[in-house]
Amino acid sequence: MHERHTDRELYFREQAHTTSKYVIPFISGVMQVTPSLSVLEIGCGEGGNLLPFLEARCTKVTGIDISEHKIENARSFYSAIPGGDRVEFIAADIYDCADAGKYDLIMMRDVLEHIHDQARFIGFVKRLLAREGVLFIAFPPWTNPFGGHQQVCDSRILSKMPWIHLLPGAMYRWLLRAAGESSAKIEGLLEIKETGINLGRFETIIKREGFSVLKKSLWLINPNFEVKFGLRPRMLPSLAGRIPFLRNFVTTTGYYIISVPHQEP
Repeated sequence: MHERHTDRELYFREQAHTTSKYVIPFISGVMQVTPSLSVLEIGCGEGGNLLPFLEARCTKVTGIDISEHKIENARSFYSAIPGGDRVEFIAADIYDCADAGKYDLIMMRDVLEHIHDQARFIGFVKRLLAREGVLFIAFPPWTNPFGGHQQVCDSRILSKMPWIHLLPGAMYRWLLRAAGESSAKIEGLLEIKETGINLGRFETIIKREGFSVLKKSLWLINPNFEVKFGLRPRMLPSLAGRIPFLRNFVTTTGYYIISVPHQEP
């Protein structure tokens, strides 16, 4: 599992596969992915999620990420792809990109759980949506078995242990240190513990910010797991999805399409 977090080209291909096979069909139920579409991904990393939109010949495709190194990788990968120069990559903090333009589709996949002050963030992103634009967000609820992203641990044992991220902070730090994780890895995992978000809090935030949910899917087996582990994606049973406490523990990712009705031009 650790290989795919260090081999960025492999991770790029996995992202492109899942977006092409699952994300775009999900979005297409609300908004058709056509050449007239303008697309922005926030937290794009190396840009794997954007490749299917380039292949669909979307008129404007942009990726923003705070990591200059990941943006450099993205530009390198796309330089070898026909038409890849049509994708714009920006290395910047999203809060410095208020003049980035308006987009029909803004997407964030496995990003929200890393953001501090998600309410401020969602409110800011709203201003980048074009009239009638939609926001696609996918994220793992904090309390799901690997909601702490412990799968990135160097320790083969810890990387396969579910729910250890729910330990009290001091105990979790001790466990990570005892397993030989680096100081940087420990601080990164503890930061995720600070920023983790569950489904209910997310839905409260978007409601407060004036968004309506156009489409929602909760997954028992994340579509990502098909290319990673050969597992067939499965939706969460509808009964489990209606039990707030339970759904956070068994949902491996939530897919949402949201919009702000009657936006001013």
